[in-house]
Amino acid sequence: MNLIQYIKELLYQQECVTLPGFGSFLTQTHPIKVNRYTGEFTPPSRSISFNRLIQENDGLLASYVAKREGVSYPDALAMIEKELQHWNKRLDRETMILPGIGEFSFNAENKLRFLPHGKINFDANALGLSAFQRTPEKAQIRAAAIVPPTPSPKSNPSMQDNKEPLAFTPEAQEEKKSPALRYAIIGVVAVALLGATYYLGNQYLESERLKSTELAQKRIAKNVQEASFDLGAIASLELSVPAVIETTEDTGSVAVESGQFYSIIAGSFRDQANAERKLEELKSQGFEAAFAEASPDGLIRVAYGRFESKREAYRLLSFIKYSLEEEAWYLVEGY
Repeated sequence: MNLIQYIKELLYQQECVTLPGFGSFLTQTHPIKVNRYTGEFTPPSRSISFNRLIQENDGLLASYVAKREGVSYPDALAMIEKELQHWNKRLDRETMILPGIGEFSFNAENKLRFLPHGKINFDANALGLSAFQRTPEKAQIRAAAIVPPTPSPKSNPSMQDNKEPLAFTPEAQEEKKSPALRYAIIGVVAVALLGATYYLGNQYLESERLKSTELAQKRIAKNVQEASFDLGAIASLELSVPAVIETTEDTGSVAVESGQFYSIIAGSFRDQANAERKLEELKSQGFEAAFAEASPDGLIRVAYGRFESKREAYRLLSFIKYSLEEEAWYLVEGY
């Protein structure tokens, strides 16, 4: 069994590939970059990182190996465990290289370190594309910067002939305006200013409220990002947290969109009012909380967040459990 090849194939399709009991490979997508001044083009790409904390088996790798090898799921899982045992033995005595992916080694503090090679772009949309640079069209840039000269009176005879003074005198017209008209104009301007002040005041208050909510959500997202990948302080921990995965299709009393979601559950409630109260509490703390898929026995589940990306869900779970030290568990919906 070529486990390394199967991992590489999955990295083209998934954001997270978990090796049970060993860790997880995570990918991050980078968009296309085009610099019109230097002529540099960079295609879309996906970079790889490794998280030692995510070790729970999600079934993805074992199912793929079973399909490729033509064996049952338990046999595929046993083959993966045997291969990972061989990896651990190699790491005890040498640096282990995964061709096309990266290399593993232990540092001076006996912590596992992963160094990606970066030679393969795992973004399927970028197959056949490579970075290149062309010479920018400097002639067009210079042409756009040229300002046409202003014609002089000597070069335009029509401008020389048109020297007669204008007959319209603003001062004379201004004197003819009545005082009543002036007061009316002043009154209209004053009413318009009062209305504009009231409208802008309300707009300012609403804008400040939205900014406060957005700031709270950004702080939560930043803390999740830092907590999920700060492996230097907690990489030596050995965690054994069973993942609770619900695979039933019972919708319960809460309507859930079709498709597969990865949710981080904060609690389950029998009473609708209590569930809504918990939902509002999480939203006030800056979480993008939502109702998740109901349990088979009808309990209403409230989630810190629901994601289409397994990688984002794992980030939030790690932040809540190890940074906030709150209770939460992982749920796959519509599986």
